[in-house]
Amino acid sequence: MKKTLLAVALLTGFAGAAQAADSVTLYGLIDAGIGYEKVKFNGNSQSRVAGVQGVSSGSRFGLRGSEDLGDGLRAVFNLEGGFGPMNGQSLQSGRLWARQATVGLDSDSWGRLEFGRQTNLASKYFGSIDPFSISYNNANLGTTFSSANTMRLDNMVLYQTPSMDGFKIGVGYSFSADDSVEDGVKEKHQTGFATGNNNRVLTAGVQYLNGPLNLAAAYDRFNPSNDNIGGKSSARIQSYLIGGTYDFEVVKVAAAFGQTRDGWFVGQNMGTTPDGMQKFGTFKLADGFRANSYMIGATVPLGRHAVFGSWQRATPSNDKLTGDDATFNVYSLGYTYDFTKRTNLYAYASYADNYAFQRDASDTAFAVGLRHRF
Repeated sequence: MKKTLLAVALLTGFAGAAQAADSVTLYGLIDAGIGYEKVKFNGNSQSRVAGVQGVSSGSRFGLRGSEDLGDGLRAVFNLEGGFGPMNGQSLQSGRLWARQATVGLDSDSWGRLEFGRQTNLASKYFGSIDPFSISYNNANLGTTFSSANTMRLDNMVLYQTPSMDGFKIGVGYSFSADDSVEDGVKEKHQTGFATGNNNRVLTAGVQYLNGPLNLAAAYDRFNPSNDNIGGKSSARIQSYLIGGTYDFEVVKVAAAFGQTRDGWFVGQNMGTTPDGMQKFGTFKLADGFRANSYMIGATVPLGRHAVFGSWQRATPSNDKLTGDDATFNVYSLGYTYDFTKRTNLYAYASYADNYAFQRDASDTAFAVGLRHRF
């Protein structure tokens, strides 16, 4: 009798654990390897061989979950933090949930409404169009299509419709795009309080998925804080993107076109190169600047293997953004091998000339690594 009662108790505990696991999921990804990079600019050249991380996908850990509220309505949340496996440190300025921190409501009938930090719609909808899935450093689509470069926004309200005959529409607004900066406001007591004292971003997009066809369009608009523009400039960074893929089974082809006006959006490749070459920077305004961006690419599946590549080009109208107006090209080739559904080997190589529109600046990179998802 005692054994029977013990078995019932254990089964009850396991059932409770299983129920909890259905509503809350712990997940993660680890990506690390070794790579080579060589940068040339302004007559200088530097190269290095080093451990690399987050090449195929940014390493992360997270929690996601939902609760049934009845009548087809669910409460949902997603907390996701990034880290570097080569040294174990937190990424994205050391924030705990820097990759995503959202809570919202979801319904199969009327869609999904979320509040918090997450990526803009160009990054979401064009990730499945880019052969490099908006990853692999300079090889990713966002290098020349600035708003698609994994742009994460703080203080955002985002709504997306459910899929309607293959169509999905989304619109979001960030009331303060990056809480890690003071948005240029000089007086401490004013920082971030008035609406106009914050950098704000509008993001919108539409996606169509039907069998082998995948189409998307996106629009992003950056409204700088009043202090950033001094109340005098009309510059508002804007980005328009359109693109798609068609899967012929033996090969999936991809193409995209975009235009960025009056500046450049934030992305994952910002900062300074090893030789001191300045990259684009965060939400860089350049009134009167305009760049057209192009991408063509293809993915060839070969069982557990896949080979993919792309060519990107960005043509600037003037030198107002980075001080030069050279046409920017990126040539990239990648390879993956799936050991299992969760573990794969990858390799890629890319070459960028006239990097950041700087004449004769170039970036050559190669990496091989291992990615494991759990």
